Amino acid sequence: MSATIALPPVRGTLKADAPLAPLVWFKAGGAAQWLFEPKDADDLSDFLAMLGPDVPVMALGLGSNLIVRDGGVPGVVVRLGKPFAKVMALDETTLTCGGGASGILVSSTARDAGIAGLEFLRSIPGTVGGFVRMNGGAYGRETRDILLSCEVVLRSGEQVTLLNRDLAYTYRHSNLTDGAIVVSATFRGEPGEPAAIQAEMDRIAAAREDSQPLRSKTGGSTFKNPDGHKAWQLVDEAGCRGLALGGAQVSEKHTNFLLNSGDASSADIEALGEEVRRRVKDKSGIELEWEIQRVGIVK
Repeated sequence: MSATIALPPVRGTLKADAPLAPLVWFKAGGAAQWLFEPKDADDLSDFLAMLGPDVPVMALGLGSNLIVRDGGVPGVVVRLGKPFAKVMALDETTLTCGGGASGILVSSTARDAGIAGLEFLRSIPGTVGGFVRMNGGAYGRETRDILLSCEVVLRSGEQVTLLNRDLAYTYRHSNLTDGAIVVSATFRGEPGEPAAIQAEMDRIAAAREDSQPLRSKTGGSTFKNPDGHKAWQLVDEAGCRGLALGGAQVSEKHTNFLLNSGDASSADIEALGEEVRRRVKDKSGIELEWEIQRVGIVK
């Protein structure tokens, strides 16, 4: 992909034609036209303010719920690295978390501070920025249950503070605009005993290990649960358990997970997902919606 965009100066790192496959869980897909890792929020803000408004911008966290298409991603992919991965307790019930912090770090810091109610983040393989944007959730809780506010750099470069109510949360969705990047968030839990919090985290981790193909190249939960239904059950009932296409396969262990069994292209993975959607629609009349984000150019 040509790297011929005129780019502003940065204090972080900026790489042209940067491979994204190593950075995403599926280990497949093309390159970013540009990959930007800002030094801090001001570096990101200044860069976006000076970047041509027609240049697409996308945030990348841990790359768990993501298919990067084989033709790569045009424009700028922003990855929040170590400067955005800090988590700190503000008081006995609240934490401030960088947009690049993992769910494991957030839940562990909450445990150490005696803050309960954030244990579910232990099971979500992503970062705070992704949780906030997608209203990430698991085991009966969602981000909207714990978010007080977040700091966001808009595509224009403007830095704004948004409250929970400003995000208009619904299931796996917020109203954050394209190109807006969550650089930090404040979460609120409730006072708890660290030992009890750890026990709940252990329970969640064990349940996840038992039911999900965690040691495979996967993208996490593939389809949203339709109202009144479980996506995995609809996929299973449509006869898709173990279904393969090219190097991609529906997990035998959990049918709402797609796997790269070794040499799958992103086209294989996405085509398998579409075939699953077709079979589920034929069998049950229900149209599954993708939960995994699909980005970039079809090769």
